[in-house]
Formats: sequence, C-alpha cells, structure tokens
Amino acid sequence: MKLPGPDHPITITANPKRVRVSAGGVVIADTTDALTLKEATYPAVQYVPRKDANMALLARTDRVTHCPYKGDASYFSIVADGKTIENSIWTYETPFPAMTEITGYLAFYPDQVTIEQVA
Repeated sequence: MKLPGPDHPITITANPKRVRVSAGGVVIADTTDALTLKEATYPAVQYVPRKDANMALLARTDRVTHCPYKGDASYFSIVADGKTIENSIWTYETPFPAMTEITGYLAFYPDQVTIEQVA
C-alpha cells in the first residue's frame, strides 16, 4: 500500500454538477452525489454512488486489478439494450484507508459510455 503524497497526489471532491452515465441511449446512472477523483496526471474520474446506478443493468465479472494507492478493484459489465459492454465499470469495495470515500461508488470507462455533467 502506498500513500498519496506530493509525488503522486490524489484528491477526492464532491462534484457540484449532476452526472449522468449512459450507454447506447440507456441511462445507467444519474446522480447529484458524484465524487471527482483526481490522481497524479491522469484525467479526473467521476465516481457515482451505487444507489444512483441501475444495478439491474450491471453484471459482476471475475476481473480484478490492483492499485497500490486505492486497493483492489472489482469490475462490472453493462448489459443493456441487447448488448454487453465488458468490464466497463470498476469499483473499490474495500479501498485502502486513505481512499475510503469511494467505498460504494462506481467508476466508468469514458471510452465505453457517455458521461455528461449538467450544471
């Protein structure tokens, strides 16, 4: 486990905008409670609470990855409109202590879904 610091900063802030995630015109998540995670030089990622996602459209997969700063990520595929978008969502169900704010949140690959931020 590594801790965020000056060499690898990670910030998590509440997003004041409404965030809507869709795939092929089907809304997967819609929230006013998203968190924006900024990590080092990577693009900012919107984390959406599970309570605001249509979990009936998600299927857990066996994929697991490890981040030395956040912990182990589990994955979901989106199954909507007769199509499956494999491993398009990740989540840290038991993140490292420094990242507990993202527990119970989902993140989406922006090249596989449409993520809109509405003022």
